[in-house]
Amino acid sequence: MGDTTIKNLKKGGFILIDDIPCKVVAVNISKSGKHGAAKGRVEGMGLFDGRRRNIIKPADAKVSVPILLKKQGQVLAIVGEKVQLMDMVDYSTFELDMPEEMKGKLESGQEIIYYEIQGVRTLQAPR
Repeated sequence: MGDTTIKNLKKGGFILIDDIPCKVVAVNISKSGKHGAAKGRVEGMGLFDGRRRNIIKPADAKVSVPILLKKQGQVLAIVGEKVQLMDMVDYSTFELDMPEEMKGKLESGQEIIYYEIQGVRTLQAPR
């Protein structure tokens, strides 16, 4: 997990809001007033649940940024709604839920990309 400030966030980047990894949808920085600091409002979309989340903090406030890892795996088996994968680097095996858009397109022996975000593995690309 990395850190940055709200004023350094860009649309399309990533942020942790309430410990949920989110894609930044919008960043608005207000002008500083006579006695106050500029405020930043960040709107994010949850990577796993698609829910909108907002935070409002001073523009210089530090926020956490999730680390997204793009990894390669090989399909070992397809069991119902699950896909059994083997990581191509450390050869560990694990099961993931199969997204709707991948049903009927995967077969044993095929190499595919999966993502690890905050320790959670998924076959879906970040939204």
